[in-house]
Amino acid sequence: MSLPPLVEPAAELTIDEVRRYSRHLIIPEVGMAGQKRLKNAKVLVIGAGGLGSPALLYLAAAGVGTLGIVEFDTVDESNLQRQIIHGQSDVGKSKAQSARESILETNPNTNVVLHEVRLDNDNVFEIFEQYDLIVDGTDNFATRYLVNDAAVLLGKPYVWGSIFRFDGQVSVFWAEHGPCYRCLYPEPPPPGMVPSCAEGGVLGVLCASVGAAQVTEAIKLLTGIGDPSLGRLNIYEALDLNWRALKVRKDPNCAICGENPTVTELIDYESFCGALTEEAADAAVGSTISVKQLSEWIKLKDNGEKDFVLIDVREPNEYEINRIPGSVLIPKADFQTGVALEKLPQDKQLVFHCKSGVRSAEVLAIAKGAGFSDAVHVGGGVVAWVDQIDPSQPSY
Repeated sequence: MSLPPLVEPAAELTIDEVRRYSRHLIIPEVGMAGQKRLKNAKVLVIGAGGLGSPALLYLAAAGVGTLGIVEFDTVDESNLQRQIIHGQSDVGKSKAQSARESILETNPNTNVVLHEVRLDNDNVFEIFEQYDLIVDGTDNFATRYLVNDAAVLLGKPYVWGSIFRFDGQVSVFWAEHGPCYRCLYPEPPPPGMVPSCAEGGVLGVLCASVGAAQVTEAIKLLTGIGDPSLGRLNIYEALDLNWRALKVRKDPNCAICGENPTVTELIDYESFCGALTEEAADAAVGSTISVKQLSEWIKLKDNGEKDFVLIDVREPNEYEINRIPGSVLIPKADFQTGVALEKLPQDKQLVFHCKSGVRSAEVLAIAKGAGFSDAVHVGGGVVAWVDQIDPSQPSY
């Protein structure tokens, strides 16, 4: 479905801009009018991470006049495998500031506006209202639903992307002309069901493929060329080098853009998505120890004053990166199938840990349900261990 251009053209291009964008100007579908629209466009990119990095650089290179960046994080060395807008010298720096420097190096004509805040219910409307189009590069479900609902309530179009390991997804959501994100995913997956990129990993170059596809959709919307992916979910499988498209229909029963919406204002998205299942949250109450407590327990165990089994419930490839001394690897999946429960000692206290504490809380709930009432888990997991106890180990 072709749509009219999202923005009006700027008054003119300078001689320098004509030289810079000449390869666009000789494309009949873009031409002078399309390039002037890009110059007049205001695009907000949420996140300067895996997807935001290529999206920001290509939007700037394409000549988008104003780029907003929502980003509150700092650059970590583990980001550099995929977040190409940052470099080694940027480690420890604000991601938003680092991104702006790279953008201006790419195109000094770009007006870069920084929003160095965590996007939330209190600021999302004020930020979104300043832009013509949103490009969503977030990596968690709570923010995705927040972005969608705010965009629907404001009547804003946005380009969505998602990545995990070797696979990516791209679509355009605009409730005035097609489905929204809730039409595709009415509810988030159960907590703990879908691992994040931090837990499951992502092929670095996948970000470039998906981020570039998002920018392509953005340019189509801004200039009014081509057929935007409204009503299509584009799925990219990197290992097969294969794109396929699935139709997404507007849901008349959608909670926010349907005929009788039940979501008419922003909601509590953290609660809606949930980091933990109710069972895991209940199990963790009174059964969570800190890494400092664990360190003391390990010393007591070494002195023969305490006996317990420390169980790492991460995946084998994570266990190879770093580990808490004395831990035994039993992946979470083995607890879910019940295989691990048969191997657990009945005469020792069980202590579970994972990367951050989410998976170990889920396993804790399973263990308590199987009768291991004195089991505990380590809040913060191996991330907290490396940060607070053993910084000589690498983090990921």
